[in-house]
Amino acid sequence: MRDLYLKTVLITGASGHLGSATARAFAAEGARIALVGRRLDALRQTQASLPEGSESLIIATDLRDPTQVQAMVEQAVEHFGTIQILANLAGGFSMGPAIQDTTDADWDSMLDLNARTAFNCARAVIPKLLAAGGGSIINVAARAALRGIGHMGPYCISKAAVVRLTETLADELKLSGIRVNCLLPGTLDTPANRAAMPDQDPTQWVSLEALAEVILFLASERSRAITGAAIPIEGCR
Repeated sequence: MRDLYLKTVLITGASGHLGSATARAFAAEGARIALVGRRLDALRQTQASLPEGSESLIIATDLRDPTQVQAMVEQAVEHFGTIQILANLAGGFSMGPAIQDTTDADWDSMLDLNARTAFNCARAVIPKLLAAGGGSIINVAARAALRGIGHMGPYCISKAAVVRLTETLADELKLSGIRVNCLLPGTLDTPANRAAMPDQDPTQWVSLEALAEVILFLASERSRAITGAAIPIEGCR
C-alpha cells in the first residue's frame, strides 16, 4: 500500500495494544504518525516500538475534552503540515449492572470513552481533511454495536452511536473526497482479554495485526469505493 507513504495519520488510543499494532503497520508503509493517548509513558513505548527511521509525534491528550482535542490537532498539523487519515481507536469497555441500577457515572463513562471521543476527534480533524483535499476516517466500534446485551447496555449503546456517527459523516462528506468507515471487531486477542477469559480459546479471537491490516486497507486508495460501511471483523488471525 505504497500510497500511504508519507501520508500523515493521526491515531487515537495509540497507547493501547491495538493503537500500537496499528502504528507499527502504518510506519512500515512509510506513513508519518501522530500518536495520541492519555498516558505519555505508554505513548513513548509505542513510539519506541516503531521501525527505525519512522517519523512520529506523541501528543498526550484527554480526548473527552474538546479544547484539548482541538489543540492536539493543531499541534499535529503544525508539525506535519497536514492530516490525511484519522484512525479513531480510542475507547473503553466495562460490564455493568442492569439498566435500572446503572448510575449516571456508568452511563457517562461509556458514552464519553467511545462516542464522545470519536465525535470530538472527527469534528476537529474534518476541516484539516477538507483542506488536504480529502482523506479517510476509520472508527472502531464493536460487534456489541449490533444488538443490546444484558449488563452491557451503556457499552452497546455507545458503540452503536459510533456506527451511526460513521454513517452520518459518510453521508455528509461523500462529495468532499473524505471516506468514513467503521469496524465491528469481536473479541480482540490482547493480554488483558487473555487474563480476563483464561478458559476461552484466543485462536478464535481477532488478532491485533489482522485488524490493523484492515485499518490500513480502509486508509488506502484500494478502498476508494467504500464509505459508510460497518465491517464485521471476526476471528482473524
